[in-house]
Amino acid sequence: MADTGSAQDHGRLAQFEEHRGRLWGIAYRIMGTVADADDAVQEAWLRWQALPDEPPVASPRGFLTTVVSRICYDLLGSARARRERYVGPWLPEPLLGGAGGTPPVVPVAPDGSGPEDRVTLDESVGMALLTVLERLTPAERTAFILHDVFAVPFPEIAEAVGRTPDSVRQLASRARKRVRAEAPRRTVDRAEHRRTVEAFLGAVMGGDFDALLSVLDPEVVWRSDGGGKVSAARRPVLGREKVARYVRGLVTRGAEQQNLRVAMVDVNGATGLAFADATGRQAGVFAFTVHEGRITEVDAVLNPDKLGHLDLGRL
Repeated sequence: MADTGSAQDHGRLAQFEEHRGRLWGIAYRIMGTVADADDAVQEAWLRWQALPDEPPVASPRGFLTTVVSRICYDLLGSARARRERYVGPWLPEPLLGGAGGTPPVVPVAPDGSGPEDRVTLDESVGMALLTVLERLTPAERTAFILHDVFAVPFPEIAEAVGRTPDSVRQLASRARKRVRAEAPRRTVDRAEHRRTVEAFLGAVMGGDFDALLSVLDPEVVWRSDGGGKVSAARRPVLGREKVARYVRGLVTRGAEQQNLRVAMVDVNGATGLAFADATGRQAGVFAFTVHEGRITEVDAVLNPDKLGHLDLGRL
């Protein structure tokens, strides 16, 4: 009996591990934080492990997707309440070195919507879009992520959020319209994005104010997330001139720091910047939105609580 139980446990673990990347990807996109995504996946594992052996689950992928989505949906309500009391702008926790938790290509859901109505996996993990998703209700965000990104059918989403399939369809439609209206203009050319960030870094490090102005969009928005833990602008900085002066002030203060290292890194699937001093006490990650060779948005994550999962000391 012990051997049988061990084999069953091993099989159940293997099934869960097969879907772990997808589950984490869903959880991160719904929650916007690494810790919450980790917690949701761990809770999904505990629930999966506690299931009786009989009857067997017909679709482990579908069952686990529903479970982790429901966990995140429940968590998101309380998380939003905390974020409303947050000091300054709240930004998602950044991922470095890749899109993180990106599952294989997802097939189109059998509801007739075409690829043009869908958000690609790379786009869906971008900081700019995740910031827009913060403005949706928990139900809208969950429905949008599951349907438009992961192609989960509406009946399965309905189980996760406790609504009818028709209601979920409406939620996803409202969310899609809002995302289309509020998502920033951005290039899909990774080479153009990288060149623009390189030009920004060159202008900043070279102290070339005119070059810095030329790489910023006239209506650029700079958001800083310090969470009240470190010095950061508590309101977005708007406009090319104001952002350029703000960046020049940051550089001036940064020059006083010894051994401050800056590196170009992949931030949530696109070229960004990270910096850290020798002690790791001063650190941050910058994500950029680029359109037609100019920077339209900068999301600066400086709150040390949001950087603890990153090894910035190795820059």
